[in-house]
Amino acid sequence: MPRLAIDAEYLTDQLKALLTIPSPTGYTDTIVRHVAKELERLGLTAELTRRGAISAVRQGSRRASARAIVSHLDTLGAQVKQLKDNGRLELVPIGMWSARFAEGARATLFTEAGTYRGTILPLKASGHTYNMEIDTMPVGWDYVEMRVDALSRNREELDKLKIEIGDTVAIDPQPEFMENGFIVSRHLDNKAGVAVMLAAIEAMEREGVSTPVDIHWLFTIAEEVGVGAASILTPDVASMIAVDNGTSAPGQNSSEFGVTIGMSDQSGPFDFHLTKKLVRLCIDEDISYQKDIFKFYRSDSASAIEAGHDVRTALITFGVDASHGYERIHMHALRSLSELITAYATSPVEIERDRNQHAGIKGFTRQPAIEAEQELAEDSEPAE
Repeated sequence: MPRLAIDAEYLTDQLKALLTIPSPTGYTDTIVRHVAKELERLGLTAELTRRGAISAVRQGSRRASARAIVSHLDTLGAQVKQLKDNGRLELVPIGMWSARFAEGARATLFTEAGTYRGTILPLKASGHTYNMEIDTMPVGWDYVEMRVDALSRNREELDKLKIEIGDTVAIDPQPEFMENGFIVSRHLDNKAGVAVMLAAIEAMEREGVSTPVDIHWLFTIAEEVGVGAASILTPDVASMIAVDNGTSAPGQNSSEFGVTIGMSDQSGPFDFHLTKKLVRLCIDEDISYQKDIFKFYRSDSASAIEAGHDVRTALITFGVDASHGYERIHMHALRSLSELITAYATSPVEIERDRNQHAGIKGFTRQPAIEAEQELAEDSEPAE
């Protein structure tokens, strides 16, 4: 079945709703509830792990060699490291992101006593006080602090506010949706990926399409700290596609338009045959695409492989400018990704041997060039 038409308005509305819900790693309960309810509204049954990762299985013609699509609900953020004598907060990052992008950010602090608003500032923030010194400060988390918008002139007053070490800080996304299709916001990694998956599900449910195998729609809650899909896969899943961000930057081939297919990340190459199939689907379905390699990047697929899951993995991405900073994407890429997911989910199974976790050589995959030449040479030898 060819790619399905994607409801761009639905995709946009879902992304807007997701961006309103703070969800730094470790503080994801609210967004888990939101996505689980939306999945059930679409007609799927959402099952949660103990900590809140979501699995929703859309039944196909068979269970064996099921397919999985995965993205993550968690985002970058920060935690309180120390209560400072000047009434401000020392922070440590949640996930890998630069304090350069934290400077000036508005944020929400979650405590047992309630929430507080505040701003992350350099230690020397006033030009009227420090003059040019504000331009010569080093960049790093040791050189920023959070100013809480409450009476907090010293540590004692912070204690009265019941602010504690370990409290979570969520960074405001500050989203802006342009009429020309560009979207600028923090946390597009990976709330845009979640919206892409929901839009694909909506299209499949709207059209009532069938799939050759079960499709597991997975939403993880700790990808930004390297956990990802380590514990959510079941043995019947034979292949998994991660939906995440690509990096459209100098030296990279990612784009804010079309699908960017990851060929390799810091954990190594993605599955040869699954990646090749995705490229072929893009060509057959007239979905614009490009390939890229990410040297300083990992996704849900890496954590699954490292956890010991024997699944084929691939990565499809929307190009993000300034990833893990003030991010920018384009609706063209999001729509293209949703289209590719629908085309993949409904495509025939090609590697029948994958229905078994262990099997003999019969039906095992082939790769071009060297193996083919060796087999030709063997075929030309006289029989013993």
